Amino acid sequence: MVPRRLEGALFQSIGDAGRAELVERRLADAITGGLLRAGERLPSESELARTFGVAPATVRESLLGLRARGLVVTRRGRNGGSFVAEGADPISHARESLRTASRLSLRDLGAHYAAITAACVRLAARRAVPSEVQALRTRFDRLDEGDLEQWRRTLDDVQIELVALSQSARLTREQMRLQAEISPLLRLVDTVSEHRGTERALLLAVIDAVERGDAPGAVDATEQMVDAVIDALIAIQAQTA
Repeated sequence: MVPRRLEGALFQSIGDAGRAELVERRLADAITGGLLRAGERLPSESELARTFGVAPATVRESLLGLRARGLVVTRRGRNGGSFVAEGADPISHARESLRTASRLSLRDLGAHYAAITAACVRLAARRAVPSEVQALRTRFDRLDEGDLEQWRRTLDDVQIELVALSQSARLTREQMRLQAEISPLLRLVDTVSEHRGTERALLLAVIDAVERGDAPGAVDATEQMVDAVIDALIAIQAQTA
């Protein structure tokens, strides 16, 4: 199941600015990020128009762009509609994104992600109640290293639920957007057992710190976690160069 908060970061209304290009980018992000899987049917044009707050013609134009990029196929008939193309593989897109990224841009993404996430967990440590953190811990304990798809979705969901405990709508929305941006790259990190173990241990340290109300500890563990995943991405990039 798609994490609802992460899904919301991609499918919130875009208003009037950008129109077809922004709709196309949001849908492409959902596909290449693995939120919409190969073979999955997209909502109807009218439903997408309502969700994004644009005209159906704008959605139609964005779907044309996605078809041209090979991300979406359209089938006619009673059970027709727009579907995610079978060749739309999130891992392949993530590898290409990592290949073309500079180390500076990866470090910059990490700095932005760490700053926003740290601000969220600092507030969460001050505002969360034990029962909320315990619910997160229960979900975290369900992590299954044998299913990397479930692993990434659960980690994304836990992190977004964690920052939502900050009770800051603005910070949470920004973190959701960043999580959606970085999540496809983190799928590459997930393929290495050692990296999975490090990320799991550090995220658990963040949860523990929030539960005991230790704001500095939560921030420190968050920064360590982000440093670790960015270092892992740079190492993977170097190995595949």
